[in-house]
Amino acid sequence: MSDDARGRFEIPKEMQAMAEASLGQARQMFEKFVASAQAAAGALEERNATVRAGAKDAGQKAIAYAEKNVQASLDHAQSLVKAKDVAEVMRLHSEYVQAQMRALAEQTAEMGQIVGKAAMAAARPKT
Repeated sequence: MSDDARGRFEIPKEMQAMAEASLGQARQMFEKFVASAQAAAGALEERNATVRAGAKDAGQKAIAYAEKNVQASLDHAQSLVKAKDVAEVMRLHSEYVQAQMRALAEQTAEMGQIVGKAAMAAARPKT
């Protein structure tokens, strides 16, 4: 091809306009995609923060329960050491077991509420 033939070749204006429009649409779609990806990443970070907070609450409560239960066991052991006879040991042990069963039921119910709230918070759609 001669230089003269190359110089006369022009892209038709309709084709140029169509290419520009397509490029504009592609740019808009890419920007929407990026915005959606950023929103999804933000929502995931929020959800993770919610899950971490719920796990932290449950962990702290479990530690508090453990401390309370160990303290109750030590108090029970101390009372057994001071018992005067086998009948008192049996009575103290029965009282301890009943108290621990009540405590366990309360702790289980409370932990269930904590875990339930955390699960609901994690599943709640973020707006």
